[in-house]
Amino acid sequence: MIRADLTLVPDPIADLGEGVPEPLRRRARTRRTSAKTQERQAFPAPAPIPAWAWASGRADGDPLFAAGATLALLDSFLRRDPPAAGALRSRLALQSAAASAKILRLNADAAALRDLRFAVGDALGPAAKLLRLWRELAERPPSLDPGRLAAAAAALDLAAPNADVLAESLREQSRAGDPVSAAAKAAAMAFEAFPDAPAAEAEVLALWAFDSVLALRLRWPQPLPLIATKVLDPSSRSDGGGRRPRPGDPGWPKAAAGAIALAAAAALDLAADLARRAETLIAVAPKLRAKPAQRSVDLLLNQDCVAPAEAARHAPMTDRAARRLFDRLSALGAVRELSGRPTFRLYGL
Repeated sequence: MIRADLTLVPDPIADLGEGVPEPLRRRARTRRTSAKTQERQAFPAPAPIPAWAWASGRADGDPLFAAGATLALLDSFLRRDPPAAGALRSRLALQSAAASAKILRLNADAAALRDLRFAVGDALGPAAKLLRLWRELAERPPSLDPGRLAAAAAALDLAAPNADVLAESLREQSRAGDPVSAAAKAAAMAFEAFPDAPAAEAEVLALWAFDSVLALRLRWPQPLPLIATKVLDPSSRSDGGGRRPRPGDPGWPKAAAGAIALAAAAALDLAADLARRAETLIAVAPKLRAKPAQRSVDLLLNQDCVAPAEAARHAPMTDRAARRLFDRLSALGAVRELSGRPTFRLYGL
C-alpha cells in the first residue's frame, strides 16, 4: 500500500523559488598519472528497471508506486553526476518538444526540431519556440518565478491572467503530498488557469509546470523534461481506450503517475545507453591530435547533437578542421551521425 505522505526526499523544500539549496555533488577531476597515460574511472551505468516497475506504470497497475520506484533509481543515478547528464537532459528536451508538437498538431518530428535549433535569420515559429521552451527548462534551475511562468506562457502564445498570483498558487499547491501527486495537482492548476485558451497550449504549459515542480521537490539543480515524453502513451488511458485524461480530469492523477513512471524508466534506459557511449568518447579523446578537441568532447557530453560549425565556433578551429575531427570521432565509434545527410551533418552520442 502506498502511504499518502510518500516522499522521495527527506524533507520538502521550504522555498520553491529560483534555484535549489543543495546542488548535486560534482565528481572529482581525473588526475594525470604520467605523460602518456591517464587514470580514468569507468562510470557505471544506472541499475536496470525491474519488469514489475514497467508493468505497474501501466493504467492497470499501481502507477504511483512505480513512479516512486523509478524516480528513486533515476535520482540515485543523477546524484552521481554522470558525464553525459547534459546530453540526457538535452535529448529528453527534444523528445518533450516532439511530443508537445503532436499535442499541438504541428508537423515537426524530432529530426525537424534538431534542425530548427540551428536555424538563423528567421523569426522563431511555433515548433522552434517549443524546442526552446523545453531546452530552457532543462538548462536552468527549476523555478516557479512569475517571470519564468510568463515567459513559458508567452512561448505558447498564452497570456497569463496574473503571473504573480498563478506562481504563488503553484508554489502553495506543490508543497503538499508526495512529489508526484504535488506535481500533478500543480499541473492541473496551471491548466485551469487558462479557461479561455486552446486546450492543447494550456496542456503543454501544464506539463512544463509538472516537470518544474517535480525537479523542485526532488532538489534537482536542473529539471529533466519527463512527463511529456510518455503522456501520449496509449497505456495511460484507462480501460485501454477513451479520451486521454488531461490535467484536471478525474483520471489525471493516475494517468500522470503512470506517465512519469514510464518516463523515468525510459530515461534510465536512455541514460544507460548514453553512459556507455560517453565512456567510449572519453576513452578515445586522448587519441585526438587537434588541440581544441576537448571542447568538442565537452559539447557532445552536454548536447543532444552538435554541428561541426558549432564546434568550430567554440573550439575555436576552422570548419574544415571541425569536420575532420567529427569524421575521426565517427570512425572511432565515439559519436553517431544523426541527420543521415551528406551535408550539414549533426553528431551526437
